[in-house]
Amino acid sequence: MTSRIIAVIACAVVGVACLCVAGLVAVTGAASACSVAATPSGTTGRYDTEQVHYARVIVTVGVQKSVPVRGQVIAVAAALQESGLRNLGHLGEGNDHDSLGLFQQRPSQGWGTPAQIMDPEYAAGAFYRTLVIVAGWQSLPLAVAAQAVQRSAYPDAYAKWEGDATALVGLVSHQPAASGSPGGQCISVGGWMAPVQGAFVSGFRTDSRPGHDGVDIAAAKGTPIHAAASALVIRVVCNAHLRDGSLYSCDVDGHPVTVLGCGWYVELLHPDSTVTRYCHLLRRPSVDVGQQVAVGQVIGQVGSSGHSSGPHLHLETHAGEPATESNAVDPIGHFALRGIDLMST
Repeated sequence: MTSRIIAVIACAVVGVACLCVAGLVAVTGAASACSVAATPSGTTGRYDTEQVHYARVIVTVGVQKSVPVRGQVIAVAAALQESGLRNLGHLGEGNDHDSLGLFQQRPSQGWGTPAQIMDPEYAAGAFYRTLVIVAGWQSLPLAVAAQAVQRSAYPDAYAKWEGDATALVGLVSHQPAASGSPGGQCISVGGWMAPVQGAFVSGFRTDSRPGHDGVDIAAAKGTPIHAAASALVIRVVCNAHLRDGSLYSCDVDGHPVTVLGCGWYVELLHPDSTVTRYCHLLRRPSVDVGQQVAVGQVIGQVGSSGHSSGPHLHLETHAGEPATESNAVDPIGHFALRGIDLMST
């Protein structure tokens, strides 16, 4: 699915999926204005009316209980894994013990009576009551948070539903996904945003640049760079040197031929265990290793330090930590999965 198609699909849900500084964005033209995309793995068209109804019930209960959107996404993902978002009664020999309902909760484990568990609103409320007492649940990877509630024999299975759950929550929500971010950008229902506003100028490992492990977004020198999502700062580095190996300052502009390295850069470790790297900053990043940052927090400014021909953000996304060439993934797909169209920054 192309980013443009993703953006068109997003127009159907963006009015409830994000909030800009100026308020809710109108549906017409909203995708390009807010850089919001539907998740490619989370297209909602394959879910029928019954499933969308139960997703809406889960989200509505979450809103009533003041559970943040992240909790609603976790709950919908759990229900997708446990029941396929269907309110299942007892399945006879195919049943897992006495498991019932949207979340396959068990009366024998204290979740409630069979009649209570078969009430979707009750079941969603019971899920949330357990989730919110899990220490640090909002910062945990989705599968870890869901497993802390469900105690499943397949703890990793929840992770595959994060994209679908994010898209469904965005579709059925009747409240903004998050408050507006600095610079008028939008935060997706999954809690991510484009880190800088500028022109997309270079892609990931293209034919002409097969060793380019990220994407480049051009912007004026000094333009603020925002944390793409909540995260832990794990690396703040000056990486610049001449071709002969001698060190080169990161506090001055680099050069595309004579200087190598990422210049000033910062790496963030996100709750889903992915890493984002922000390169060629103007000066030392304005955050420190070990610091927790919120989505939208300014972490540095656009510059041209290191191996660079002009002011731009070189953005990398990695599937794990430490960030290496082998686990680098295309930021376009990485951000699209989380509801953001980087091509429209």
